[in-house]
Amino acid sequence: MATMNTDEQFRGVVAECRSLFEKKLHDYGASWRILRPSSLTDQLYIKAKRIRSLEVKGESLVGEGIRPEFVALINYGIVGLIQLAKGYVDRVDITPAEALALYDHYAAEALALMIRKNHDYDEAWRSMRVSSYTDLILTKIERIKEIEDLDGHTLVSEGIDANYMDVINYAVFGVIKLSEGE
Repeated sequence: MATMNTDEQFRGVVAECRSLFEKKLHDYGASWRILRPSSLTDQLYIKAKRIRSLEVKGESLVGEGIRPEFVALINYGIVGLIQLAKGYVDRVDITPAEALALYDHYAAEALALMIRKNHDYDEAWRSMRVSSYTDLILTKIERIKEIEDLDGHTLVSEGIDANYMDVINYAVFGVIKLSEGE
């Protein structure tokens, strides 16, 4: 059986995530537009923390596993990039079509970054454990919190956008690895 390459796998995972995002747009509109940065960061945190809890405990009492939480991290990471660019609002100000166009833009940016990093790191992510992605995602979220507390004024560090991108990419790797049976 031929295996897909990373780019194809990434696109497949993002297509699945986009499909869910589109369905939620139908049901709720772009209600996430009201999320302030700290609330979005906390949403990312609870998703990643739940993954870690399930990894440690080995069971879920609410019936949903780790994979849907990685999918949520991908979608909330893209929402984070949109919110970072547009700011938050008090009332939904974009249509589902506009939200999907923004989603596609930031998903393409995440893919381009993954391709560049994957070239430099030579697919090192494939030798990592899924639990390492979880820990790295939690680390990135802690960094986002710190940068938010500093009002974005860092001395030498990448910004919030780079951390969102890393959350997205590690979560995509998590979905791929779980799909492959780790």
